[in-house]
Amino acid sequence: MSKFIFITGGVVSSLGKGLASAALGALLQARGYKVRLRKLDPYLNVDPGTMSPYQHGEVYVTDDGAETDLDLGHYERFTGVPAKRSDNVTTGQLYMDVLAKERRGDYLGATIQVIPHVTDAIKAFAKSDLTDEDFVLCEIGGTVGDIESLPFLEAIRQLGNELGREKSLFVHLTLVPFIASAGELKTKPTQHSVKELQSVGIQPDILLCRSEVDIPEEQRRKIALFCNIRPDAVIAALDVNSIYNVPLSYHAEGFDNEVCRHFDLLDNFPEPNLSVWRQISKTVEKPEGDVKIAIVGKYTSLLDSYKSLAEALIHGGIANNIKVEINWLDAEIFEKEDTIHHLDGVNGILVPGGFGERGAEGKIAAVQFARERKIPYFGICFGMQMAVIEAARNLSGINGAGSTEFGNCDQPVVGLLTEWIREGITEERHDKDDLGGTMRLGAYDCDLIPNSRVRDIYGTDRISERHRHRYEVNIDYKERLEAAGLIFSGMSPDRKLPEIVEIPDHPWFVAVQFHPELKSKPFDPHPLFKHFVSAAVYQSRLV
Repeated sequence: MSKFIFITGGVVSSLGKGLASAALGALLQARGYKVRLRKLDPYLNVDPGTMSPYQHGEVYVTDDGAETDLDLGHYERFTGVPAKRSDNVTTGQLYMDVLAKERRGDYLGATIQVIPHVTDAIKAFAKSDLTDEDFVLCEIGGTVGDIESLPFLEAIRQLGNELGREKSLFVHLTLVPFIASAGELKTKPTQHSVKELQSVGIQPDILLCRSEVDIPEEQRRKIALFCNIRPDAVIAALDVNSIYNVPLSYHAEGFDNEVCRHFDLLDNFPEPNLSVWRQISKTVEKPEGDVKIAIVGKYTSLLDSYKSLAEALIHGGIANNIKVEINWLDAEIFEKEDTIHHLDGVNGILVPGGFGERGAEGKIAAVQFARERKIPYFGICFGMQMAVIEAARNLSGINGAGSTEFGNCDQPVVGLLTEWIREGITEERHDKDDLGGTMRLGAYDCDLIPNSRVRDIYGTDRISERHRHRYEVNIDYKERLEAAGLIFSGMSPDRKLPEIVEIPDHPWFVAVQFHPELKSKPFDPHPLFKHFVSAAVYQSRLV
């Protein structure tokens, strides 16, 4: 049976529970264990699909079409284990399922309560859809003390008791702040956080103490004394230059050793093989050069909105032994000011996904700048649609070319997707449907045409990539656009949905309807990002 590790957090949010879970998963993998990582989120939304990126960051999409928390992206990037719909649940989803059962009469007239019905649902979720995993890491969203977190804490308390100490472990991530004016580390916030956790019946086995400076032995012993754990189980989670140094840092602090000691596994396997992470760390810290990539987006004031995108560019840099410097630009500035002023000196331009009309004309201006100035261009999802509209207007002479997402237009080059095929079954959507979960979501196949740039990049005729969008490029304009030089180099297998466009006589101009950033990893960079960064490196040497 799988061993369960529950990761909670206290004091403040954004301490890095997701990264801690992902890094621990990577360390256990390096010791030869099979892992699965899950996120249990306390908010009432059914999923993050309808939440503003300014509030929640990006929505991470899985192969099976689930809209999930961005921490699942960390899990995949650090372990390479594909996340599934069964790896993320919210309070909203749990309550919806429990109430649906109540309406059907599944509870046989019982009074429905948080305990046991909701907590039982949480436990059932945590244990579901497992095969031969050695470890299941369950991260609990929010912080200890939040009202909405209480059912989850109660559920993992019960599950810990049911599994026993030999099958369960509690890790608590907390803050040990450094007060510069006093020149001291303060342990009291950690003590109070653990006291709060103990008040709901959970005694942490390991404390992961986030700190910007090293925690002296005396302070560790003090934390251990007041928090009722062994001093060796107080692990410093220190700031590092790159998130990909976290596994190495945690191993140096003994985190994975303590986990294995708890489960009496230290003698079973040798030290973890961390050669891959050491090589990644070396490349990140000592690159051979740098390139400047401009990301012209809509949500640039909160960079977590494009978390996977930023990491995929870093992975492309790792593949080329290059540091990628990202220049985040709000698309709206190009609707008010001269484009050249903001894009002068960049070696590549990327327009990412997004929703709505705001900033659309600015993105189109950025596409035109990249096309005309022969700067490598990479369009993703909305960035492909804007590239097609720009080509329709300025290459094909289609006046009034636009997207029905912004309202009625004379030439709907981009329109609402109402029907598509998934695994042989036709799915339909309409403009009056609910917003949540009604897009084209998850992995779909795409056929690449021979002798195209993307066929050379991928090295295969058919690919599978993840989607998240509601509008599509209108296939009726394909012939006119190709006659003007914009080639449709990737199509859905039924030839109805454009997936990739490119300009052959441009140094590097590729735009895709899917989200390749969701499948990129530091040890396995996505080929499109690898080649885009390579093109940017080449462009930088021409300047």
